[in-house]
Amino acid sequence: MSGHSHWSTIKFKKGVEDAKRSKIFSKLAREITITAKEHGADLDFNPRLKMVIDKAKAANMPSSNIDKAIKKGTGEIKGEILEEFLIEAYGPGNIAILIEGITDNMNRTINELKQIVSKNGGKVVEQGAIKWMFEKKGIIVVQKDNEEMELDLINAGADDISISEDMFIIETKVENLDQTRKNIGKMNYSVKDASLAWIPNERIEGDKEKNYKLFEALDESEDVKELYYNLDDE
Repeated sequence: MSGHSHWSTIKFKKGVEDAKRSKIFSKLAREITITAKEHGADLDFNPRLKMVIDKAKAANMPSSNIDKAIKKGTGEIKGEILEEFLIEAYGPGNIAILIEGITDNMNRTINELKQIVSKNGGKVVEQGAIKWMFEKKGIIVVQKDNEEMELDLINAGADDISISEDMFIIETKVENLDQTRKNIGKMNYSVKDASLAWIPNERIEGDKEKNYKLFEALDESEDVKELYYNLDDE
């Protein structure tokens, strides 16, 4: 079992907490809009959109908000022009961080995030300086019903499985994420989350207090969707 999966559990729990804040709806709406724009509104041909919509529903986002976000993406409703970004940075103690998000003004967002990182003891670096330390994977969080489920999850397409409390954290190849999620669903297991994530190749020790302060400051930005880092959480 991979030590990398610990982060996925933190991410999932944090997502539940984020859902209590109204800001999450704005972030989800942007993600729905840009996904619908890039790949269309047909869920049969856009599995990423289905996963984002499922995440929005899990956060109790109103259906009207979801529909409006989709229509902005397809052009049925006029909306701002959105772009995705991945910014690479070092946090305190040279902790590697990938900042993933969506913005309607790239220059403004980059400048704002640079200021946040710098103010909290880090620095933004050039593209490619950090990304090689991570590997993009599919992450699926499944409710743990019993220990025997693990064999079923492997048969469904899981490359790696770890257990955290009452959840199985599953890693897959990027291209296998949607099919693995479908296979697990057909087994009537409860999928709590399914998404793509940048998983660090290895974790390093660092100042948790200083880095968590930076993570929280970055997460406050409406433009930031996810943070990935190689700080050892344990």
